[in-house]
Amino acid sequence: MRGTVDDLATPHPLGHLLPALYHDNDIAQRFTAALDVVLAPVLATLDSSHAYVDPLLAPLDFVDWLAEWVGVELDASWPEDRQRALVARAADLFAWRGTVRGVSEAVAIYTGVVPEVLESGATAWTGTPPPSGALPGAPAGELVVRVTVPPGEAGAVDPARLDRLVAAAKPAHIAHRVEIYQEAAPPPRRRSTRRAAPPADPAPEAAGTPPDLDGDWPAGGGG
Repeated sequence: MRGTVDDLATPHPLGHLLPALYHDNDIAQRFTAALDVVLAPVLATLDSSHAYVDPLLAPLDFVDWLAEWVGVELDASWPEDRQRALVARAADLFAWRGTVRGVSEAVAIYTGVVPEVLESGATAWTGTPPPSGALPGAPAGELVVRVTVPPGEAGAVDPARLDRLVAAAKPAHIAHRVEIYQEAAPPPRRRSTRRAAPPADPAPEAAGTPPDLDGDWPAGGGG
């Protein structure tokens, strides 16, 4: 919903548009100031209309509207930043739809992790007819999408929703499978139980050499 905004200044006060006779009229200025409060959000919206068609800046309800422009169906359970990213990248994703890159980027937007995409297709070229059975790839088309999430975040990825996302991004005639793995948590660091070695004893003074207590011994021998 849109409405008034507290303390929002208007760039075009109505009181200044009145004839000069009313510029010093307190009643006229207070009356038009009340209208300024109502019109200020309208003017602010018009001045920033370019931001309303930017999925990264528009209010979230406008993002839903923009999604209809590009033929994207948003899921309200997605985090807001990923909904915005999906709408912003929709045109690029449609251009790469049905390719490994398109599947990978669509999954990365949803999960926040770049997946490993394995597919059975392959291409090759040769100047002579290949022998029987030497064609590249596998006869049965299959697509495998593996997503490895950080520790403790496996529940943040819905397998059913991810499966539908992959089904929409892949070629319709290719079977697919989605696999979700969780990274192993690093082992806890163990505190060292080794005790520090005691400091070494200072080197003993050379025999026959008195300690230099004040650094002011006479140059000659004393008796």
